[in-house]
Amino acid sequence: MSKVKILVVGGTGYLGQHLLQAYAHANANGTPFAFDLAFTHHSSPPPRLLLDAIPSSLPFQVDFKTGSGFEAISNTFGQPDVVVNCAAISVPRACEIDPDNAHAINVPSSLVKWLQSFEKNRTLLIHLSTDQVYEGEKSFYKEEDNAVPVNVYGKTKVAAEEFISENFPNFAILRSSIIYGPQTVSPVAKSLPIQWIDGSLAKGEKVEFFHDEFRCPIYVMDLVSIILALTNQWISEGKQMQLLLNVGGSDRLSRVQMAEAVALFRGYDTSLIKSVSASSVDRGVKSPADISMDITKLVQTLKIYPVSFKDGVRLTLTTEARE
Repeated sequence: MSKVKILVVGGTGYLGQHLLQAYAHANANGTPFAFDLAFTHHSSPPPRLLLDAIPSSLPFQVDFKTGSGFEAISNTFGQPDVVVNCAAISVPRACEIDPDNAHAINVPSSLVKWLQSFEKNRTLLIHLSTDQVYEGEKSFYKEEDNAVPVNVYGKTKVAAEEFISENFPNFAILRSSIIYGPQTVSPVAKSLPIQWIDGSLAKGEKVEFFHDEFRCPIYVMDLVSIILALTNQWISEGKQMQLLLNVGGSDRLSRVQMAEAVALFRGYDTSLIKSVSASSVDRGVKSPADISMDITKLVQTLKIYPVSFKDGVRLTLTTEARE
């Protein structure tokens, strides 16, 4: 059986690590396909804990701005069957500070140019976009609603979607909400949503949370399942794929409601949760008020039903406790 080549771009990040482990786990537990794994990383060397956890995966250092490093993948790994692009500058304030750099990283022109260099169009590009492409003026946005981003981060992600759809024949663009779940095998530096809420409330001091910004947070393993399902569909059917999906959880929540869910699971005093307006804090970037998403198309297309936020919190914190 020939192996399916999977390349995770940004494999040392939060989603990237969870994805690599899931593909490796699928290999170990017997699937219709055997996966050959490779991933890109920006810093050098890649984390030892990740390499030890997935010893069969091949790391490649790539400069996303220049495309330096992609040729080494061609020579050593060959043309991938599926590329999952997790690489991004995803902190909105950082994008505001340096829009040119944000555009250079978030619009994957060097990646697409490299993929175009192969003679056969047999690669599926799964690209992570964001709910911040939406304006935030209503609830439960659908994929066909206009993308009217209010900040540089959202604008770079819209530009990326347009670039991919205009220049690459087979793609799945996933507009993801806040991704939460357990820590990665090689811990990422950024603050994770549930762990931050848990750690803040555990101190027994009052913490401010916004009551007037709404998202549909998605449990990381649901997002991983979606990407694996798209991988399997592409390999099984081999049909042209040009897909745009809202990828969020089943609940529309404010930050206050997220904190209340953590407090309920842990048994914390909910009076520690101080409800404030998002307008009361200057974050150095405009943030959309309500970018909750309708995920009907996701459910109908892949028959995947994301877990409730309550269950996601339980899964996150019980996994953390075990590990």
